[in-house]
Amino acid sequence: MCGGCVRLACFAMATRFEILLEGEDPARLRAAGEEALAEIESLDRRLSRFRPDSDVSRINAHAATGPVKVEPRLFRLLERAQEISDLTDGAFDVTIGPLMSLWGFAGEGRVPSRDEIESALKVVGARNLILYEPSFTVAFRSPGMGIDLGAIGKGCAIDAAVECLREAGICRALVHGGTSTVYGIGRWEVGIGAARLEPVSGAQALHRVRLADSALSVSAVYGRSFERDGRRFGHVIDPRTGEPVSHTKRAAVWGPSATDCDALSTALLVLGESWLPELKARFAGYEGLVSG
Repeated sequence: MCGGCVRLACFAMATRFEILLEGEDPARLRAAGEEALAEIESLDRRLSRFRPDSDVSRINAHAATGPVKVEPRLFRLLERAQEISDLTDGAFDVTIGPLMSLWGFAGEGRVPSRDEIESALKVVGARNLILYEPSFTVAFRSPGMGIDLGAIGKGCAIDAAVECLREAGICRALVHGGTSTVYGIGRWEVGIGAARLEPVSGAQALHRVRLADSALSVSAVYGRSFERDGRRFGHVIDPRTGEPVSHTKRAAVWGPSATDCDALSTALLVLGESWLPELKARFAGYEGLVSG
């Protein structure tokens, strides 16, 4: 039984991050939690494509004309994103930026023509992202490319926060971003609800997952959406077709890394239930489910 609980939160990456810490010393818990939230806020300033001064905005503005130097953590994240893209047969792809802009999900939304989609698809593809490790530089093979870390950035931020908490000696904590990606330090039981993740106590859960120093992420098609001519378009786009996903409604992945779970839940949403055996085969220690 813990001596006390501390709950802290911040707003970053267009969502609410929250940390629940349990232990004997509330002052120590609060100090560790505040440091972890500061790390999340720092990553938001680097990873957001909507902040003109972020590293991602700098890459999108200049990587087509020459290599752009980035700090090692972002470089490693892009390396991992490229690996996951390859292992998911392109269902997850951080170079999806042109398609996200085309569909206007940052605003009111629009339905592009097929010609517009085909044009955007020509510059989408993780292998068109040139990563040069000796100098930690990033370059684009083609003009018009753009990266969007929306399907992996929250997981990265949560993993960074967890690292901070571990370094501070925290043994039991729950860190979540937007109730869609969560990491449990220690043992927790988390429910997958109809629209979000939530601790299962008193909650109706569609599925329950036991976390033990591990992560869980849920992706859903209608987290952000718009309606045109009686049809609803969700914000998760299949990078291979350029069209919003509609054949599945929700996918969840759990395993050791919040970064990987974040990306893999999006890939599983795109690929559907039939890809579950491949998920388990290609990513040891990860499991998932699909609904809708």
